[in-house]
Amino acid sequence: MRLSADLKAFEGRIGHVFADSTHLVRAVTHASIGTISRPDNQRLEFLGDRVLGLIIARALFAADHAASEGQLAPRFNALVRKETCADIARSIGLGDVLRLGRSEMLSGGRRKEALLGDAMEAVIAAIFLDAGFEAVERVVLRLWSDRIGTVAEVPRDAKTALQEWAQAQGLGLPIYAESAREGPDHAPLFTVVVRLENGAEETARAGSKRAAEQSAAAALLSRLEADTHD
Repeated sequence: MRLSADLKAFEGRIGHVFADSTHLVRAVTHASIGTISRPDNQRLEFLGDRVLGLIIARALFAADHAASEGQLAPRFNALVRKETCADIARSIGLGDVLRLGRSEMLSGGRRKEALLGDAMEAVIAAIFLDAGFEAVERVVLRLWSDRIGTVAEVPRDAKTALQEWAQAQGLGLPIYAESAREGPDHAPLFTVVVRLENGAEETARAGSKRAAEQSAAAALLSRLEADTHD
C-alpha cells in the first residue's frame, strides 16, 4: 500500500519507516470510520498498551537500581497513563493524520484526550508488528526520554493524593459527579463536584471531565491540608 504524503511525513516524525504500511494505516483508523475491509485501531490499542507497559517498566527498572517497587509503580503509572500518551501524540502531530468519521471529526475528535491516547497505543503496536520489539523500544524511548528522566520529580496526581488523604482519615473514596456541561460538542466545558463522606466538597470546570476532576481534587486537597495546618 502506498502511503499518503501526510502519513509519510508522520513516519519521519516518529522515526520509523514501515515495511508494511497497512499497519500504520490501521493504527490511525478510528472506529468511527472503520469497516470490515478497512479495520480500525481498537485491537492495536490493546496490544500497544501492553507493549508500552513492558518498555516503560524495563526503562524505569534500569534507570534507578535503588528504587523500591513502591517508588517505581507511581512513576510507571505516570508514564503510561492515557494523558501522557495523548501528550506524546500531540507532540508528533498524530491527531493531524487520524482517519475519523464525519461525526467524530465535527465533534473535535482530533483533539480528544482519550482518542489521542488510544491512537498512540495503536501506533506503538503497529511498529511492534512491523519490525519487532527492539524497533518499537527505540521509538518509545526516544519519544518518552524527557519524561523518563524526570518522572521521579513528578508529584502524584491530585485524584490519587486526595484518595490517599481520605483513606488516611478513615473516610471512603471521594465521589465525583458531573454537575453541568456547557458549550458546543467540539469545545465542551464540564463542571465537576468532588465530595467526601465528611461533607467537604469542591467544584471545578475544565474542557474535559478528567481535567475537571483533577482540578476539583486539587482544590479540595489544598483546602483540607490548609485546614489541617491551621
